[in-house]
Amino acid sequence: MDIKSFVTEKAHEAREGARSLAKASSQQKNEALVKMAAALEKNSKELIKANAKDIAFAKNKGLSKAMIDRLTLNEKRISEMSQGLREVAALPDPVGEITKMWQRPNGMSVGKMRVPIGVIGIIYESRPNVTADATSLCLKAGNAVVLRGGSEAINSNRAIVRVLRTVAKASGIHEGAITFIDTPEREAVMELLKLEGIVDLIIPRGGEGLIRAVTENSRIPVLKHYKGVCHVFVDRDADLVMAEDICFNAKVQRPGTCNAMETMLVDKKIAKSFLPQMTARFKKAGVLLKGCPDTRKIVPGIEAVKEDDFYVEYNDLVLNVRVVGDLDEAMEHIAKYSSSHSDAIVTKDYAKGMRFVREVDSSAVLINASTRLNDGFQFGLGAEIGISTDKIHARGPMGLEELTCTKFIVFGNGQLRE
Repeated sequence: MDIKSFVTEKAHEAREGARSLAKASSQQKNEALVKMAAALEKNSKELIKANAKDIAFAKNKGLSKAMIDRLTLNEKRISEMSQGLREVAALPDPVGEITKMWQRPNGMSVGKMRVPIGVIGIIYESRPNVTADATSLCLKAGNAVVLRGGSEAINSNRAIVRVLRTVAKASGIHEGAITFIDTPEREAVMELLKLEGIVDLIIPRGGEGLIRAVTENSRIPVLKHYKGVCHVFVDRDADLVMAEDICFNAKVQRPGTCNAMETMLVDKKIAKSFLPQMTARFKKAGVLLKGCPDTRKIVPGIEAVKEDDFYVEYNDLVLNVRVVGDLDEAMEHIAKYSSSHSDAIVTKDYAKGMRFVREVDSSAVLINASTRLNDGFQFGLGAEIGISTDKIHARGPMGLEELTCTKFIVFGNGQLRE
């Protein structure tokens, strides 16, 4: 079978799975997820054996230690995957929720109800745990999922999907609800992106290159964020002890994430009292600092920041530092360089904080809190499929509700259009 026919057949199978899920009760979905969690743990040796093939291939290919670490499955990570499934099972089911209801003058009641999107394609790299995470979220929200993981994890993903599909079938859910494009051919992704009318939404999870390639080639709506160029602005009215802790956490706690701070903006009124101690703390943690001219006057020995650096998502212990005149200049900088992901202000001035919230156009805007908190779990949404910087259909952390859409429902008693 050629690639086009293979992918199309898989997508049609997922469509059948979506119809099956539309009839599934919350209890049926929850019980299936709990059984999937147990099955992953029960089959851990099989999963680790399959993963070993991917690890061997990755080493022969010369992939980095970081990439191999992301690829690796062990008992602990399988247990974490299973726990994630159980946590999703425990979340409220958004499907069928009536979010609004109002009555018209003619006595007709009109409402909006949450319903599944349908078939969601997930295109991702490296981490095999995404296979289980994406499946659990899509299934709980009533969506069939078409999974296309990276070629470096194909054996691991096959094994995980085999376990999940077996449990789905035993739970009375069509196996097509969990569909895997198990070919390493890149052409398979291009064919998947053409299947408008069969696949309803594409979510790419990976680097900027992957997301741009998917967006440029897809005929299907794509939910995306290209990169996380995040800022923290330390205002002249900030609690400087709090500001230091927030900035340190935003950069150092986990620098490789999309919500880590890449540029720290500091009000010139407090720069001389704030920067020496703050930069010393960063240097002690191994952060490479790049500063504007004013920053370098206050803290000599810092590398000069270049214009292009302000657009970079480092995903590493590298930080741009810029001294700005005031809140307006800080927001101008953010408007120019931010990727609209996560931006924060540290201030005790309520009016400034509210201006920042209103005027900074990002998926999450924070006052006196680290950008690292822009996360589905931290926001109380439970698990998330990713963080969207789009404005349609979802923005910010995408939990279960964001994996549904709404339809209008009408209750009448014989009303006619006059």
